[in-house]
Amino acid sequence: MNTLQQYDFPMVMPVITESELIYPFMIIPLFTRDEDNIKAAHKAVEENSLVFIAFDDEQEQKKSFYEVGVIASIMRETALPDGRVKLLCKGLYRGKILSILQSLDEPLQAEVDIFDYKEYEHNKMNALLEVLREKVLHLANLDGRFSPDFLKTIESNDEPNRIVDFVASAMRLPKIHAYTLFAKDNVEERVLWLIDAVIEETQAQKLQKEIKNKVHNKMEQVNKEYFLKEQLKQIQKELGTENARDEEIEQYEQKLNELKPHMSENAYKEVYKQIKRLSRMHQDSGDANILQNYVEWVLEIPFGKYAKQKLSIAKVARQLDLDHYSLQKPKERIVEYFAVKELIAKREETQSHTKQNKSTDTNDIKQEKGTILCFYGPPGVGKTSLANSIAKAIKRQLVRIALGGLEDVNELRGHRRTYIGAMPGRITQGLIEAKEMNPLIVLDEIDKVGRSYRGDPTSVLLEILDPEQNHAFRDYYTSFDI
Repeated sequence: MNTLQQYDFPMVMPVITESELIYPFMIIPLFTRDEDNIKAAHKAVEENSLVFIAFDDEQEQKKSFYEVGVIASIMRETALPDGRVKLLCKGLYRGKILSILQSLDEPLQAEVDIFDYKEYEHNKMNALLEVLREKVLHLANLDGRFSPDFLKTIESNDEPNRIVDFVASAMRLPKIHAYTLFAKDNVEERVLWLIDAVIEETQAQKLQKEIKNKVHNKMEQVNKEYFLKEQLKQIQKELGTENARDEEIEQYEQKLNELKPHMSENAYKEVYKQIKRLSRMHQDSGDANILQNYVEWVLEIPFGKYAKQKLSIAKVARQLDLDHYSLQKPKERIVEYFAVKELIAKREETQSHTKQNKSTDTNDIKQEKGTILCFYGPPGVGKTSLANSIAKAIKRQLVRIALGGLEDVNELRGHRRTYIGAMPGRITQGLIEAKEMNPLIVLDEIDKVGRSYRGDPTSVLLEILDPEQNHAFRDYYTSFDI
């Protein structure tokens, strides 16, 4: 009140422009090298007058400023060696420019008046201030920008505009938002606007704290895993098993390269990709164990290994007569089947030596598709023993797959690798057991196949035995054609 009694408003005073927002209660040093500001400061000091601190309008390309600012007094003016001038200013109260006064010989001046606030209802204002204090206290628990002395100040102060200015200055609001709040003359609107700003900042601080905690926990987990892995490496080094993992991966890659000429391109790419994945995994993880089982199963498949015994009808007939008495019809049918195969083989051999009419011969002589022999009859009549005799005669490994009671289609097609305990199907396992790609496979008890919620194995058998499809059998476990 004493300050107001010393001056008669409105009054003319020099204008200093400043980029940062200054509040009436502040005593703050200003550093400037702008000639207009320096001239205005000199004039205010010489005439012992007040100065109006206006805020730059950054949205305008040319030099401009807002009309609402702070009326202040310059307590000290100091010239600095770098050419700047330091002004120690004390904010007194808000002011508003009524008109601009500028001449060639004088610094920028303006006619300024006090910018008063509108009247407000005290009971409602007290309630709003309690809400504001509560929200600020909540924000202070999340953010350390509010000191205990600051909280005591807003708790003990009953002047709403002073409290709003205190909180706004401590929150470091964006300049455009801070000026919007500063230029409001409705006190209730100022308090409500600041409450919303504090709530928004509180939510942002909660989110940042949550993200920081997650990042911190993740970093702790990563550091812990790294520390444990390094410990494990040192233990393995002491035990002499440090290079065992690398040696296994190297053996897998070496074996895969040996099988590469006999594998399809898709099969090679799939196995190679899984070996590389295995090399990047920690050996004690569950996925690494599943992947290692897959690689070991696949590399056991006898790619490129075929029985090359030349087919002979006489040997087949001799072996059948040696092992079985009677059974003339089955033996004649078997011999007839192999006679057709031998005839086709001889015609293809003749074709390879005779190059005349190659295209015509190729159309006449088509490669035989896989034919299936079906033996049926009551138990004990010799169905499986006939298959044994055929395997002996053509020098092939015999693989017997018992289908009695089979209900799960995955037993034939293989399990998906995503399941625990996944394994290749019985067909693929038979190839691995026989150690050759063309064994004699016996599907025994095919009439006793079951059916359940796991699927219908007969539909899978149809696909396997269909001559139009069985030229390329895909196991779900291997994920490529065999």
